[in-house]
This record gives sequence, structure tokens and C-alpha cells, in this order.
Amino acid sequence: MPAADFTALADLRTSLIRKALRYAVFAADASADPVEAPFDTAGVLQTLPDGYFPVGYTTTDGVTFSGDMSNSDVESGQSSSPTRSDVETDTQTAAWVPQETNAAAVSLFENLPLSGAGALPAIGTEAWTWRRPLVPPTLYRRLVFIAEDLNKLTGQPLYIVRHMPSALRSGREDEQWTRTAEISRGVTYQAYQDEDYGTDSATWIDGPGWRDLAGSGAPGGGGS
Repeated sequence: MPAADFTALADLRTSLIRKALRYAVFAADASADPVEAPFDTAGVLQTLPDGYFPVGYTTTDGVTFSGDMSNSDVESGQSSSPTRSDVETDTQTAAWVPQETNAAAVSLFENLPLSGAGALPAIGTEAWTWRRPLVPPTLYRRLVFIAEDLNKLTGQPLYIVRHMPSALRSGREDEQWTRTAEISRGVTYQAYQDEDYGTDSATWIDGPGWRDLAGSGAPGGGGS
């Protein structure tokens, strides 16, 4: 075998280090259409289907995507390590803390519908009121998370879009009223399989800045 050039072998690229310079969270009721294609064939970000509401500002912790996996192992007398292992569960959650008191943030926290009967009216049009039901409803949501980064060389945006077509509230943080901080309503949502969509989560990376990376495969290729 020929001798290796470590620089070429390592293939280190700063252009592939991503940050969420800007990001947004969107939520819809289960009756809304799922996101099938967030980009057109040229990589241009498209508008979301009707029924998706922006959650607005969040704390600087951003959005945390967490996973929980468990395996079922087979142990054998002739081996100190498992001789077979199969995935038993593999779940994904998303957690964030909204800072705005808007309809989407309150509805996700209080488990209210985002549209239709029981939804909160437009801000300022009339009073908001809701009562906790004796039996909490099971409200599945469609969630979309969009992060924007930039290609350092071209300045063009690139996007990471993650879609949970069927998500259920699995936790919420304390709501605290204090003079020194905003009233925030942190929530955690778990992704579930959507039978029609065929998965519990879909992710895309595209945009003009992403397309600009084509052909810039030199190690350390000067990106952001």
C-alpha cells in the first residue's frame, strides 16, 4: 500500500463546522399538512404549509435535541461481552424555552389546540382564557425547527430543517413570575412515528450556501 499523506487522509474541513446563527421553531396541529419538501430543486427555502405558527424568541439555550436508546443484549457463557445486541427503543425529544407570551408558546405549554375550537384568539382582539381539563387531552403536534448558518466564503445562507410530523408534549418546566426575568414556558416534546409520513423525524440540509460547497473539497477549505 502507498504511504499516506496525513493531511489528505484526515480530510479536515472548517467549512463543514455548522452553527445555528439564527433559528426558529414552528408548531401546527396534527390536521395541518406535514412538511414534504422544505427546499425547491435549486435549494431555495420554501414557505411552510398553512397552519404552522412561529414560537418566537427562546432563551439562549436554544433547542436541545435529545435521544434515548436501549438495547436488548444476549449474554453467553463463552464471552465476556454480549454475543448479540438488538435495538429495543430509540426515541427523540426536542426541548426549548419560549420567552414570548404568544399563542403558539402558550398553547404548547398548556396543551391547547393551535387552531379551530378552543384555540387562543389573535393577540389583543379579546381576552385569553383557558381552564385545565379534568382529563388532559392527547394533542399531537407537527413541529418544524429551522437553523440558518452562512457560508463564510460566499456569505450565502444554508439551512438545517428538522421536522417531527407527530410530537407529543412529554414535559414542561416551571412557570415563574418574578420582577427580574421574563415569564418563560419551557416544554419538551417527544417525536412519535407518523404512519402516513413513515418516520418520527426528517432532516434536510440545503440552501445557496450549501450548494456553494460543491467542488470546495480541499482539506480546511475556508468555510465558516
